[in-house]
Amino acid sequence: MVIALLGTRPVITVLRKRKLGQQVRSDGPQAHLSKSGTPTMGGIVIIIASLIGYVLGHVLTGDPVTASGVLVLFLMTGLGLVGFTDDFLKLFMRRSLGLRSGAKLAGQTAAGAIFAVLALRFPDGYDLTPASLHLSFLTDFGVSVGPVLLVAWVIVMVTGTSNAVNLTDGLDGLASGPVIMVLAAYVIIGDWQYRNDCTTALSSGCYDVRDPLDAAVVAATVAGACLGFLWWNAPPAKIFMGDTGSLALGGALAGLAIVTRTELLLPLLGGLFVIITMSVVIQVGSYRLTGKRVFRMAPLQHHFELAGWAETTIVVRFWLIAGMFVFLGLWVFYRGGFAGLLGF
Repeated sequence: MVIALLGTRPVITVLRKRKLGQQVRSDGPQAHLSKSGTPTMGGIVIIIASLIGYVLGHVLTGDPVTASGVLVLFLMTGLGLVGFTDDFLKLFMRRSLGLRSGAKLAGQTAAGAIFAVLALRFPDGYDLTPASLHLSFLTDFGVSVGPVLLVAWVIVMVTGTSNAVNLTDGLDGLASGPVIMVLAAYVIIGDWQYRNDCTTALSSGCYDVRDPLDAAVVAATVAGACLGFLWWNAPPAKIFMGDTGSLALGGALAGLAIVTRTELLLPLLGGLFVIITMSVVIQVGSYRLTGKRVFRMAPLQHHFELAGWAETTIVVRFWLIAGMFVFLGLWVFYRGGFAGLLGF
């Protein structure tokens, strides 16, 4: 958090001197035209602060790094590089749309596939690997899906989550706030799994997770970096995270869900991201099928902008929605599933 808080200011200065500001699309909300020229690619600060914070934490405590922690940060950095390429084209090549969708998807797919293959390796003394060949909700369930289907599933998760956070990043502080909430949930989940680890206390409520405590450390580290960045990104933003940050943060969330065996819980914890993504799917599907739009503009936050809501009103209300989803997700995790939530 301290590194991001202190490091963002000089990055803003450098980007302004080089006139590397956001190119605002003319077909978006007119209120956004005033943001043209605001420095972007601030996600670089989040990634660097996360990596330094993680390494320093382990150096100062003397605890060794783990395969799960390193792989999640690898995935985050890899997707950050894809986003950086997109931002680079927007700023240096003066292409407001950046990477073509096919090229961006290819980069996300490559990062997800490499992560998946590596996550099936590095077994510990109990033969646990960072990822599992089973699907998971609160823990693994069902039969093994095999390595090929698991890699495909991870790619779907990584591309879906990173694009969902990217779509949410449309207003000042709108993406970073909910991301911090979900990361805070994974701090709690990782710590709870560590305290109820099957390798130390075999019981009906234990968890077969390779490195639960380090997953919590990664979540806390990235959340701290986001908090430091949010100081400068709060309305009115002095810097945008850009695709560099949004894709990286989406990758971090997907990676944490995979290594903590909570893959199908992530859509509930990140319910706001799901809603915003579905607004785009509905808008595009409706227009292609009927020629009519359901919303004034998609993603959903822009619909409310065009309806006359102030930007800060949208951000705060969406934060509240995100918080409720995180609370519900943690409650389901704590009670052991929806059956426990309903008292069955």
